Amino acid sequence: MSADRSSAARRAAATVVDPELRVLTIEDLGVLRDVTEDAATGRVTVTITPTYTGCPAMDVIRADLRAALAAAGHPDAEVVTVFAPAWSTDWISGAGRAKLAAAGIAPPGPAGGRPVPVTLGVRCPHCGAADTQQVSRFGSTACKSLWRCRACREPFDHLRAF
Repeated sequence: MSADRSSAARRAAATVVDPELRVLTIEDLGVLRDVTEDAATGRVTVTITPTYTGCPAMDVIRADLRAALAAAGHPDAEVVTVFAPAWSTDWISGAGRAKLAAAGIAPPGPAGGRPVPVTLGVRCPHCGAADTQQVSRFGSTACKSLWRCRACREPFDHLRAF
């Protein structure tokens, strides 16, 4: 496969949207690790890392990857899941963080290694105020918590650092 076809496979994989955070692609999220091609067979292999071991979105991501790659001319692409190194919110791109904030989801701060730090405050993605309050440790998905801004009174999700 030429470099153009290989980069086309990468571009196709990079368009797959995370099913739980629909404003982010798996590339924005850092879930897309690698796209390679076997020079002898032309077969494309996509490597992904789940945000956490039990992430329920992985089956949908795999299916969406296969569909995107098939549409790009790679119907026999293989999707490989790797768990090491473990995914971290530090892998979210700058563009991904901006997309989260624009969608009203407070992006996580740096994970800072293990153990995961406790978040004491989150800046409101709507008005930028620091006077916010956690309403629930769990939001619309397991990786988000629910917060409320005391200044503008709007609720918002916060993607937890891990």
